[in-house]
Amino acid sequence: MHSPVRAWTKALAAAVTAVTLSTSLLPGPAHAEPPGSAGSAGDDGTWTVEPVGGGHRVTLRLNKPLPVRDAVPELAADGRSLGPAEESPDGMTLTVVTPDPAVATASSVDVAWNGEVPRVSGAAVGRAAPSPAGSPTRTHGKPAPVPVDPAAPGPYAVSHDEYDLGDTAITLEGLGGRQAEIRAKVYLPEGAPGRRPLVVFLHGRHSACYNPTTRATSNTQWPCPAGQQPIASYQGYDGPADVLASQGYAVVSVSANGVNAADNPYSEDRGALARGEVVMRHLDLLADAAKGVGDAKLVSLFRDRLDMSDVGLMGHSRGGEGVVKAALMNAGRAKPYGIRAVLPLAPTDFARATLPGTPMAVILPYCDGDVSNQQGQHFYDDSRYAVDGDPAFRASLMVMGADHNFFNTEWTPGVAHAPASDDWSNRNDPVCGGSAPSRLTAAEQYAVGTAYIAGFFRLVQGGEQGLLPLFDGSGGTTPSAGRAVVHTVAQAPAAGRLDVAAFTSPSPSTQVSGAATAVVCAGMLDRSPQSGLPSCASALTTSQAPSWTPATYAGNVASTPVLRFSWSDPTGAVTVPLDKPDQNVSRYDALTFRAARDETATGEVDLAVEVVDKRGASRTFKVSEVSDALTPFPGTASPLPKTWLSTVRVPLSAFTGVKPQQISEIRISGASQKGAVYLADLAFTTMAAGEARTDRLPQVSVEGTAVDEGDGPGTALMKVRLTEKSRTPVTVQIQTIATGATPVVASAAQEVVIPARSLEASFQVPVNGDTAVASAPQSYQVVASVPVNATIGGGFTRLLVTDDDMS
Repeated sequence: MHSPVRAWTKALAAAVTAVTLSTSLLPGPAHAEPPGSAGSAGDDGTWTVEPVGGGHRVTLRLNKPLPVRDAVPELAADGRSLGPAEESPDGMTLTVVTPDPAVATASSVDVAWNGEVPRVSGAAVGRAAPSPAGSPTRTHGKPAPVPVDPAAPGPYAVSHDEYDLGDTAITLEGLGGRQAEIRAKVYLPEGAPGRRPLVVFLHGRHSACYNPTTRATSNTQWPCPAGQQPIASYQGYDGPADVLASQGYAVVSVSANGVNAADNPYSEDRGALARGEVVMRHLDLLADAAKGVGDAKLVSLFRDRLDMSDVGLMGHSRGGEGVVKAALMNAGRAKPYGIRAVLPLAPTDFARATLPGTPMAVILPYCDGDVSNQQGQHFYDDSRYAVDGDPAFRASLMVMGADHNFFNTEWTPGVAHAPASDDWSNRNDPVCGGSAPSRLTAAEQYAVGTAYIAGFFRLVQGGEQGLLPLFDGSGGTTPSAGRAVVHTVAQAPAAGRLDVAAFTSPSPSTQVSGAATAVVCAGMLDRSPQSGLPSCASALTTSQAPSWTPATYAGNVASTPVLRFSWSDPTGAVTVPLDKPDQNVSRYDALTFRAARDETATGEVDLAVEVVDKRGASRTFKVSEVSDALTPFPGTASPLPKTWLSTVRVPLSAFTGVKPQQISEIRISGASQKGAVYLADLAFTTMAAGEARTDRLPQVSVEGTAVDEGDGPGTALMKVRLTEKSRTPVTVQIQTIATGATPVVASAAQEVVIPARSLEASFQVPVNGDTAVASAPQSYQVVASVPVNATIGGGFTRLLVTDDDMS
């Protein structure tokens, strides 16, 4: 038996010493010369602003194709993002049509990502880290190694193979009928008896093709044009795949270059549906092959070898959103496969779909220079309370010193066959630059990815409980992750959790006393007035606030309500009583909650947490004694430092002097003279991986419609529909997205409730008609997201508004 991970890691460590790990992926900003309606941007391109029907069309023409990133490109005028841009098929032009009159006199037009302009963002709003920027902060205590090495090779030798049904093997609804490949690398345990659990990997958005002679890449045509060949992104996960196969799993890593080449200009949702279709098509082929049906090569590999009731999915970047979509598509089938675990790795989450009922671990790299706002945190936050009685656990992990790309060897310079680069563009950054002491090398990052990817599926699918401390927030470590610091938050299955205070809405039972205020806030930038809640993150950029960053297709939907607690002296306190039936907490392992220092706080910030029983006995501990949750993350300028709610976990055994059968209240007060913090998810918990049961939920879809514009204010009546009746009300957030120079709808969000035992509900979209003659019907996206007591089925549709004024 070989040891592929350790051998590869050693080889990679040697290779990357000769390459620069800070090669910029991003072009410089396209700065204008003089103010006015047009400008030149030197080597980067030229821009124009022209009036159109009551607004302006802003166009940036690049001198070289836009870099292929997983984030959505935006245009910014004078450093302020105008929102997602329409990208031309050749990647050379970006366009935004906006009603904003200020763009008429813009002095610069730039490419923006995640709400910020590269190189301009360093001067954006942000807070300085109180500690030295490069210091290894947030390493509280001495975490204990877990008893199982997640990256250790198992008892089976591993065989590698591939199957390839061609570049145009499937037609994808999510790409408007365009075609894509069926191609995959296969890792099988030799001699493993019976049907084996299956894990499917899906890579993210990278250039689809390259010229092996000139080393030029392209992403504008599929199949690849003459003289070019596909970039084998699907071959970049040998480390975790080999570990899992050696432990008895069948692993299939699938290619999605056809999606990458067409998702930005041709898909409704930037490719999420198309990627889900790719995964589901592979699962169908594998299921047939396991029965001895279908392509001869697949049958030879998989006949009688796969357990389709035991499937795990890992998706990287846009592939992370793709595997979530695949899990939801699967749940909507009459006969679903048994998808038991989903791992989104550095994922996008453009539309905020939830995934309750499925064990999930979201991995976020702190030095992500592509999906720099770490929007995948929404998968964790949005799924926490999406359904009562959720049988699954979920976790979110922040990997310090890791970038977006180096989890995949085909995206790593010095190792990849095609061109590759470090997505963190600021090579001199003291925290994430290539020479920063806290930055992981490519080999170190790949080892972390191998350990946690393999460990998650071994825990959930394999039942290896010794790996649970890597994911449950208790701070477990593993030598195979090397020096990497990984912070984890987790939510236990409902059966192992007593929610004392979620802090997602104001509660009359939560009492504030002394010199303190406590207010539930949600989202940022005052984007969600319909929620009735003030914004969180008042002094952060969108790249510094993963829980609150506005989603591309749900920009006005409120996100992650939490309690903002501030105090001006230690008398300030929040007291949460326990109802009498809940006062016996003796069956739980720990008291847990999430906390983060408010970005406006200065100096020392600490909390005291007091647990009181009904006799009046109490036990108090300081957060600083048990957790580094209130220690700031490192960094000095956006997109760093991040404000990320971390776990505070106190074992029940630490509550000496109080009776766990009679806990009457919990008091949280200032342990420093003053301070401000965010609080969430106060609970007593017993952690376990739980189980997957997504298919018990109905799916909700939004239905499109067409209306006449009218001559004044009016409404369009639209519907959301369930696949089956629910015993409890279903809520879903609806976002209408206004586009064009003179939109007759507004970008706004609303909550729609489908009553219990009903199949549908109607909602109204305001339409502001006029008497002007339009040249063509106007089409607007309407998007469903963040459902409660249901999952998303068809989340995207169109409202078509036809002009009824005759020319």
